[in-house]
Amino acid sequence: MQRREFITLLGGAAIAWPIAVQAQQSERVRRIGIILATTADDAEFQAWVGAFLQALAVLGWTIGRNVRIDTRWASANPGEIRRNAAELAALAPDVILAHGASTVRELLQVTRAVPIVFPVVSDPVAAGYVESMARPGGNATGFTSFDWDVCAKWLELLKQTAPSVTRVAVLRDTESSGPSQFAVIQAAAPSLRVQVSPVNVRESSEIERAVTAFARPVAV
Repeated sequence: MQRREFITLLGGAAIAWPIAVQAQQSERVRRIGIILATTADDAEFQAWVGAFLQALAVLGWTIGRNVRIDTRWASANPGEIRRNAAELAALAPDVILAHGASTVRELLQVTRAVPIVFPVVSDPVAAGYVESMARPGGNATGFTSFDWDVCAKWLELLKQTAPSVTRVAVLRDTESSGPSQFAVIQAAAPSLRVQVSPVNVRESSEIERAVTAFARPVAV
């Protein structure tokens, strides 16, 4: 290579290099929050997160270059979910991926500005997370894969398994899909000659007390 050609090539590289660096530096790094109501050693959720990150990579999102991921393994404890939701919202990410009603509920308590996407919530409309599935409104949107007709089938299967049953307690979370599920079960109860009673619970610790109270003999 001639000296003049080498100098020309070197000069061109010297000009191109700052431009490339400037372009790389000017690319905005997006921030995605993830909150999960489980622990970090949950193999199923680890696989889901892995699939999510893989899909981002296919779409051109590279961690450290144009995207940052903040993941919170909040466990199933309501207090931990509440704390992690507040911490994640305070980071003001571009969007938060929230799995399940328990995480969405707490996030909406602390932010109405950060977009929230949920991959699955049984009844986001009844829970008040969205105005409707067609027009969510607000800052939350997502998916539901639940068919409400299934709720009636639960009662039918119970009656087939134990034909003598006449009283049934329906455990429900009033802040999630509970009211909608109970409405379907209640509608099916007369044809099965079963009396259904709603039992409102929010935490697992309340279930045993509720079942014990329901099992007490009915005063005549």
